[in-house]
Amino acid sequence: MAGILYLVATPIGNLGDMSPRALETLETVDFIAAEDTRVSVKLLNHFGIKKPLVSYHQHNQASAGQAVLRRLLAGEHCALVTDAGMPAISDPGEDLVRLCGQEGIEVVAVPGGCALVCALALSGLPTGRFTFEGFLTVNRKGRREHLASLKSEERTMVFYEAPHKLLTTLEDLYEVFGDRPISLCRELTKLHEETIRTTLAQAVERYRETPPKGEFVLVVAGAEPREETAVTLEEAVALVLRRREEGMRMKDAVKEVAALTGVNKNELYAAAVKE
Repeated sequence: MAGILYLVATPIGNLGDMSPRALETLETVDFIAAEDTRVSVKLLNHFGIKKPLVSYHQHNQASAGQAVLRRLLAGEHCALVTDAGMPAISDPGEDLVRLCGQEGIEVVAVPGGCALVCALALSGLPTGRFTFEGFLTVNRKGRREHLASLKSEERTMVFYEAPHKLLTTLEDLYEVFGDRPISLCRELTKLHEETIRTTLAQAVERYRETPPKGEFVLVVAGAEPREETAVTLEEAVALVLRRREEGMRMKDAVKEVAALTGVNKNELYAAAVKE
């Protein structure tokens, strides 16, 4: 029988956020696949956990993933961890989960800290619908093109960014999106945690004057909803007649166009039969 792959979330900064279930899982699996074994061994030592570690990251995921898969198929249980947060989110762990799915290997999530969710909750911006964009490419042309594709996005947008790229990213966001509300969450759960709720223009000005420090999560307001152009009765009648020419019954055509345009169905029918 195949083993189980556990996706174990680790603290994003505060060791007190390590859950009892996560610790129990790390203590009971046969081995741990880690993004950076040097980082993970410090975490394990802090909690007195002694388990074999293997390296699994974006530069070796093809070969390391197959090695982990073989051990799982042989019946061993594995915990996958990243340096911080939830494995498989903006992380090569997603590929290992896909491989397990193809082989019918059970995958279990052991939830915990996630910078994306924490920053979204702290932002004060709409959280009902959002899009996670992760890290933007360092290629400026590619970054601009990607941002341009998001210009009309009405959902709240979440980005990760490193301090040395923050100002350039903010400048590009401002240039493409115009001035919008933004929440900048820095060093979440750590000693110098800070959330700044401001606008893109003010954020650019702030970090031109003060070099940023720490890892950031940027939560940017979506575009204002586009106002739908009202369809006139005459335009709605034209749509009905077009459907009639295509062979649709008058009643069905009127019903469809009324639902599509918001024009009163009875008024539309009365006007259409006169044509």
